[in-house]
Amino acid sequence: MPSSPVVPSDVPHHRTAGDGWVECACGRRHWGRFGAAGLLLARRDASGVPVAVVLQHRAPWSDQGGTWGLPGGALAPDEDAVTGALREAAEEAGIDPSDVRPTGTSVLRHPDWSYTTVLADEIHPAEPTATDAESVEVRWVPVDEVADLPLLAAFGDAWPDLRRRLGAGPDTADALPGGAPTA
Repeated sequence: MPSSPVVPSDVPHHRTAGDGWVECACGRRHWGRFGAAGLLLARRDASGVPVAVVLQHRAPWSDQGGTWGLPGGALAPDEDAVTGALREAAEEAGIDPSDVRPTGTSVLRHPDWSYTTVLADEIHPAEPTATDAESVEVRWVPVDEVADLPLLAAFGDAWPDLRRRLGAGPDTADALPGGAPTA
């Protein structure tokens, strides 16, 4: 098992009661005592095709530091995944939740933990920026260039399906709270 990351003390940190490691029956440990969630925010062209997504270049001290993934993190107790992903994106990337329309979710389930990717579209111009210690950089990345980056392992595994789902448009299987669909 890797040791716990040492967080620099001179940079802002956001803490929730959900922060902490879960020792999972899968043999790994995962961040987020109540699970975790991240925001996959897409920018679309005039015809509705996704052209870019917001990605976070993870700080070297973090778990799998130096890789690219989604702004996201541990859910607070009783916090749903959509609310948590929007909160985390605001904290880590300065993304105003009012600039975002959730369109679906994708859940990675483990025996003792889960991670929810919240797919969303930009509805007002959003200019993400690294706003806390967990990010080296946060920026729009062209969809065709995502796979060229050193990706967080789980995000890299999920990217082909997430990209397909972004290209298909909003999901229609189930409804998210507030009327947006989910899967």
